[in-house]
Amino acid sequence: MMWRLVGCTLCLFVSLQLSSWCVLASAAEPDGEVQIEVLFKPEECTQKSKRGDLLNVHYDGFLATDGSQFYCSRSDKAGHPQWFVLGVGQVIKGLDKGMENMCPGEKRKITVPPGLAFGAQGKDPVPPNATVVFEVEVYSVSRGPRSMEAFGQMDLDSDRSLTKAEVKAYLKLEYEKSGKPRDDAFYEKIMADIFRKSDRDTDGVISAKEYNIYNHDEL
Repeated sequence: MMWRLVGCTLCLFVSLQLSSWCVLASAAEPDGEVQIEVLFKPEECTQKSKRGDLLNVHYDGFLATDGSQFYCSRSDKAGHPQWFVLGVGQVIKGLDKGMENMCPGEKRKITVPPGLAFGAQGKDPVPPNATVVFEVEVYSVSRGPRSMEAFGQMDLDSDRSLTKAEVKAYLKLEYEKSGKPRDDAFYEKIMADIFRKSDRDTDGVISAKEYNIYNHDEL
């Protein structure tokens, strides 16, 4: 199922530019609440998104003042839905909040105040103190490598650390269980990005301490 809005879709994921947006936003104080409008919800919901889950999502982002679009994934090199882990700061705070409890196939309009978006500094082309609106569709929800349950399942040798092979095997299993297996290059890409963000001491494994830095509700 593909949802097209004004000819293109947006995803804010783990590019360097978008990561810098998230850093700027996290420094701002919240000055309002996220507003959620459900545009479409499937009759059957196999799994609702929660913090730590791995999501595959498309976005369109607009300025609330004039409706102008400020980012479009179709114009990016990726050009297709991307993945991210919910609730760990890979997107702005307002999206982390606004995409909780979503079903695969669900579409939402999420209005985010400046303090939960790009803050008083803004980030070109988003001006300072701007309220932004995202129209989002979730394609898939799976247990990601940020839940405590997932950590235990990945840590096959129970040594309190995760190897690349363990993380990759877990991702492959989860996608196969969902009925949507992918090729090896897909798992390699996700696994490499997880290690780039999480293996702080670059020793080739994700320790329990490195895993816990996000302070999830489950911890």
